[in-house]
Amino acid sequence: MSDVKDGERATLLKEEIISRIDMSRDVSDDEIRDIIRDTIYGMKQRDNISLAEREELFQLLFFEVRRLGILEELVADSSVTEIMVNGTDDIFIERNGMISKWDKRFDSEEKLRSVIQQIVAKSNRVVNEASPIVDARLENGARVNVVMNPVAINGPILTIRRFPDDPISMKDLIGFSSITPEAAEYLKRLVISGYNIFVSGGTGSGKTTFLNALSEFIPSTERLVTIEDSAELQIRGIDNLVSLETRNANVEGLKEISIRDLIKTSLRMRPDRIIVGEIRDGAALDFLSAANTGHDGSLCTGHANSAKDMLSRIETMVLMGMDLPLPAIRRQMASAIDIIVHLGRLRDKSRKVLEITEMIGLNNGEFVLNPLFSFAEEGETKRGLIKGNLKKTGKLSFTEKLQRCGLYDKGLV
Repeated sequence: MSDVKDGERATLLKEEIISRIDMSRDVSDDEIRDIIRDTIYGMKQRDNISLAEREELFQLLFFEVRRLGILEELVADSSVTEIMVNGTDDIFIERNGMISKWDKRFDSEEKLRSVIQQIVAKSNRVVNEASPIVDARLENGARVNVVMNPVAINGPILTIRRFPDDPISMKDLIGFSSITPEAAEYLKRLVISGYNIFVSGGTGSGKTTFLNALSEFIPSTERLVTIEDSAELQIRGIDNLVSLETRNANVEGLKEISIRDLIKTSLRMRPDRIIVGEIRDGAALDFLSAANTGHDGSLCTGHANSAKDMLSRIETMVLMGMDLPLPAIRRQMASAIDIIVHLGRLRDKSRKVLEITEMIGLNNGEFVLNPLFSFAEEGETKRGLIKGNLKKTGKLSFTEKLQRCGLYDKGLV
């Protein structure tokens, strides 16, 4: 095969390897390695391939057959937090908050499609022309979004957001200066006491990470149900934990199971608290109903530009689920939401808690908010890093839950 290019050689070898795999059973990684090694080292000497080249070819073929091809290198790199594949030629990565173009590419659209199908199949999802958009996850918990033709004009689009192998704790967030020790202790008391907390922020602001960190404070004796589009939360320290994930409808006739369906069924599971990874539609109504029916301490996230904007978005999302009078929606919201924590990603790419706000209630039909903490910018360092502090700006108005749990501290709140 000396007259073929390296890429063609790999393709031919891959076809031979796949033909030797027993697809009727679950084949282990070790068996795959043995087949690849036998195939490579069984090549005729006239191929003039050195030992180092054979080892490199071995690694490439294993990733092609079993893993994510050229992307395996990036997925295995813990410093890479986001992988953005825009068709075969353009691959961008985020590392330490900075986005750059990677120097590798897919040899063909077929290889990219093969990687996508491997990912989707392992998540029990389907993506094709009839259903060109899908959310999935990798075995390591990384979140995956796929958009295929005909929706994606410039080829298959694959976006992978990789989460840390070990969840980022509240202590880590304090170390990153994302939150102050005082604010973290404040939220700890609120979580333990069962305040319903809504985490808002823009894309990439760290909502899931922060929700995970907040969950550290949930008492280990409670029963917790998590509900997500794609399971991303890494809850630790809770033995009585139920994790639910949505399912898309497919051509085989499987019915869609939505966030709304899961919230409704979770209420029959005797949860002490419900955590909803994110709401973006009529599921907002179901979350409010759950928070208003004895599930104190429930947590949720949503996209918004500020705490006040989050309330407007929730109103809109509730109306997507049911046509209700606006005053009725606002009464539900005022009753269900106790605290809004708003996160932001600043121009130096740092992620910080920008607001912690209490929902007071309604006055003449308008929301009354009580800012408890607010981030104040204090300039920049010579390296362009933003200096600032999350300062306490108000006192908690409703302290009944804190008092019931014996956590009320006049000096703190």
